[in-house]
Amino acid sequence: MFRHKAHRKHISAYDASEHHRENANKIINFYTIYLSLVLLVASPIAVLVTGEDNFWHNLFTIFTSPSKLVTDYFALGCLGSTLFNAAICGIAANILINLSVVRINATSFAAYMLVVAHGFYGLNFINMWPSIIGVFIYCKVMKKHFRDNIHVALFSTALGPFISDFVFRYTLDSGFDHANPKITWLGIVLAVFFGLATGFVVPALLPGTTAMHRGYNMYKAGLAIGILGIFLHSFLYKSLGIDTPDTIVIHNPEYYSMTYAYRGFMNIFFLFLFVSTLFMGFLLNNGSFRGYRQLLHSTGYGTDFLDKFGMPVCLINIGVYGLFILAYLNVIFVLPEFFSFLPKGVGFTGATAGVVFAALTFSADGQMPRTVAPIVVGYASLSLVVCILCTVINIPIPWTLSTQSYINGLAFATGLCPFAGKYGFKIGVLAGFLSAIICTSTAQMHGGFVLYNGGFTAGLTALVLLPVLDFYKITPKYQDDN
Repeated sequence: MFRHKAHRKHISAYDASEHHRENANKIINFYTIYLSLVLLVASPIAVLVTGEDNFWHNLFTIFTSPSKLVTDYFALGCLGSTLFNAAICGIAANILINLSVVRINATSFAAYMLVVAHGFYGLNFINMWPSIIGVFIYCKVMKKHFRDNIHVALFSTALGPFISDFVFRYTLDSGFDHANPKITWLGIVLAVFFGLATGFVVPALLPGTTAMHRGYNMYKAGLAIGILGIFLHSFLYKSLGIDTPDTIVIHNPEYYSMTYAYRGFMNIFFLFLFVSTLFMGFLLNNGSFRGYRQLLHSTGYGTDFLDKFGMPVCLINIGVYGLFILAYLNVIFVLPEFFSFLPKGVGFTGATAGVVFAALTFSADGQMPRTVAPIVVGYASLSLVVCILCTVINIPIPWTLSTQSYINGLAFATGLCPFAGKYGFKIGVLAGFLSAIICTSTAQMHGGFVLYNGGFTAGLTALVLLPVLDFYKITPKYQDDN
């Protein structure tokens, strides 16, 4: 380990740049493998806790079902089989990253986190491969290094629901029967062709759409893949007159009878994960939290925490930020109990568990509790406004903060945290408020086939908010970090 040198002005316990060059790649690689293994080990424990006696059948159901938003894998399969699916998707990402011999950075770490996140709802070990192979072939044809595009390949898995629909439903006149899934050669050909095509389109879209929101939406791929999803859905379904399928729901009375789903198990799981991550960062940071206060005072805009502070401090941030998210979820779950006028929401469904990981995606690249908090307040503010207006005009309150779509929406709206970091608390609240308004509408544009719907929503919010701030000459309060 490299000690902080007194004559240099480094805010971490390490010389961050030297530490990043020598050790960060190893630490990130170790941590992502550790996370995959934690999921893998948790799977048989979950099987024992829930008494899941048809594990392989449940896993087969997850693999062979159309998986548009929001397909809850806890309901479709069960807790153990879902954890196993997320684990093997994560391990596949680990293997790809290591085989490509890429020096892991904050972006490839983010891509890995999103693969794990969507392993709980919408992404599985079957539908993740065509687009990855498509990006690989794109690199070969264009004579580019796959290691430089591994993050693009992993981001492209957001289109996995299209793959599942092509293989298991799209070409079948009789529709989908989860008890007897069927495939056709035409469906397989469509899935392969789709994967190849997206492998060439997604790399072309990412730079342009990132420039559109000027870095104020951390979920950069969300806007690009969301726009692509609109065109694909419109052509493949609307233009051809093919019905967009409903979200698959299997009759699972035991699961749906649990008010908060697997709240107890998932709380213990995430407490273990985040506390161990925090402790890991603390130990690697020379047994201190030095540097984390400075990270919390960063704007988070255009700041690679990994380069600036070193990976140990980023691990501390992941641990603290993860505990912050966990506390928020547990509070909103019980709000309808204290305020009876609120409709009942959900608990730790597969989608809820998944978006905990999704909310941590850029915790090594700009996300932190201080700048995410205003986005949370923005969502809560819209909820309050809706409650007041519905009471005044005497209509039922339609949603609460624990409604599934708003949990998912907020997880990705945290990507708007650079607004809070640069413009201050009030603009951060406004960004969250605007994102909350449209978060339940955007999925209709792409038919629910894009897993990065929240990132797409955040991108649209940035596209609306930035021109307004520019027009009224509202300038950032805080300068970029140097």
